[in-house]
Amino acid sequence: MLAKNILVVDDDAKCREFIKAFLTYKGYTVSLANDAMEALVAIDGTDFDLVITDLMMPGINGLDFLKRLKARQAEAVVIVSSAFSSAESTANLLRAGAYSCLDKPFDLQELDALIHRALEHHAALTKPKAAGKSTVMNRRLLGNIIGESPKLRSLLELVEKVADSDSTALILGESGTGKELIAQAIHMLSSRKNNNFVPVNCGAIPEDLLESELFGHVKGSFTGAIANRVGRFAMADKGTLFLDEIGDMPTSLQVKLLRVLQSREIEPVGGSCSRKVDTRIIAATHQNLEELVASKLFREDLFYRLSVIPIVVPPLRERKEDIPLLVDSFLKRMNEEKHRHIAGIAPDALQALCDYQWPGNIRELENLMERLVIIKGSGTITLSDLPDKFLGNRQPVVSAPAKSYSLPTAGINFNDVIEEFENGLIMDALEKTQGNKKEAAELLNLKRTTLIEKLKKKNLTGPGLRFDA
Repeated sequence: MLAKNILVVDDDAKCREFIKAFLTYKGYTVSLANDAMEALVAIDGTDFDLVITDLMMPGINGLDFLKRLKARQAEAVVIVSSAFSSAESTANLLRAGAYSCLDKPFDLQELDALIHRALEHHAALTKPKAAGKSTVMNRRLLGNIIGESPKLRSLLELVEKVADSDSTALILGESGTGKELIAQAIHMLSSRKNNNFVPVNCGAIPEDLLESELFGHVKGSFTGAIANRVGRFAMADKGTLFLDEIGDMPTSLQVKLLRVLQSREIEPVGGSCSRKVDTRIIAATHQNLEELVASKLFREDLFYRLSVIPIVVPPLRERKEDIPLLVDSFLKRMNEEKHRHIAGIAPDALQALCDYQWPGNIRELENLMERLVIIKGSGTITLSDLPDKFLGNRQPVVSAPAKSYSLPTAGINFNDVIEEFENGLIMDALEKTQGNKKEAAELLNLKRTTLIEKLKKKNLTGPGLRFDA
């Protein structure tokens, strides 16, 4: 493997030579620059894998140098060191594109680990795509990601590029777009795939328990702490920690998360010593973090630490070419899980689904397919099976009421017809009462317990049918 080229920029000669000696010992090829102007000249003639620059320099300071460098080479990876850093200066540097910031005097072991991660990040950003290589080949390992649209292919190409890097990634997208599936894809395509992928929903865990959930706790550290507990960071050591809905994390914990990202060390609640962790962080949110930063609800320095690699997942309305593939996949899975026999979906019904805007994205489509499979049971899903909001201006063909009870010449399966009719009545009642079982039972003139028993017996439950009491 070729030696990595590193440029060290510092007006302090002793510091420059010290860093050069250490990096040369580690096997890197090192160039030196006395100031930013000299560094910009050097960069024009050489491709560097990494630039390490001081912040406080005469003439052009480290921040302005970073901005000029990024204007010339957008993919340049830069570490900024300073003896006078602050939260504001760190946020400004990260906003301008710095990979990381390092406080002086720095620990050589910490510097070595940071350089290793930064070089992996550079390799991921500059990795050429192999001739003829298709993202579809890797997606065979990731069967939950369905689609062939240009936007999905572009997304998965980015996932492939960043998977082998240990850089922090921030996945952005509306609710229901499949952000956790993208995080899992990054993990499964990385060198960490044989270790744990640990998800945490920051918005679903009470604030007073989230710190313990992330970092663990020692026995007796608070009421109810009857034994030592390992936190999610430790569970994900050598693997990946997925922090979903990071925008809901309390500000008090944001400070501690920032410290972990900087030091790669965790300390359990009530503990007196810290431990090193080798955990890759992938965060996700449906919120606009920049707006939260402006409202002082999210730390600016943490935002730029997390968004080293921003990944935007497109909403379903922007990749409608994938809807037929998703529908087919959901129908096959639901048939198997719910023991139904849906043969497919009529062309006009499928077109109605393709024309719908899907505010709930893939999750909404999946829930609809589950409901249709359960109620229909067998045969082909037609336009008349779709709820009204999916029809637009279409009018489904309805059989004449006078003939609705007549038998076909070939006969029918009486039990199946009665089952489908009963399922339809139950689901209609639940829809009219917005999922309230008590009110639905009253509409059907049933006892609430009888309705609940029928729901269980008919398997009318699942992710798409979570009704209130």
